Amino acid sequence: MRARHHLHLRKRLEPYPASTTWKRFLDRAVIFVGIVGPLVSIPQIAKIYIYHDASDLALITWATYALFDIPWIVYGIAHKETPIIITYTLWLVVNTTVVIGIILWGAGLW
Repeated sequence: MRARHHLHLRKRLEPYPASTTWKRFLDRAVIFVGIVGPLVSIPQIAKIYIYHDASDLALITWATYALFDIPWIVYGIAHKETPIIITYTLWLVVNTTVVIGIILWGAGLW
């Protein structure tokens, strides 16, 4: 029981940005990947909205992706983890945009 008690008391062990060059680089790299990762979905979104065709996408899959982004955002906010907040907020925007496109121009749930 004591170990569980400790989990909610944990704090960030190092300040942000980190004190070592390697960890500062890693901090920046994670934020970069967190921004660029969702942006690579822009061609998919453009295809949906330009051609008005999302028939090859599953609504349930993309809606689940969007739904599962929310706990990550809350977790990032609760733990003040900027990379997690940025990444999953962008993914939520991307996944929600795809969901809207599927609803407008897609087929069915599967």
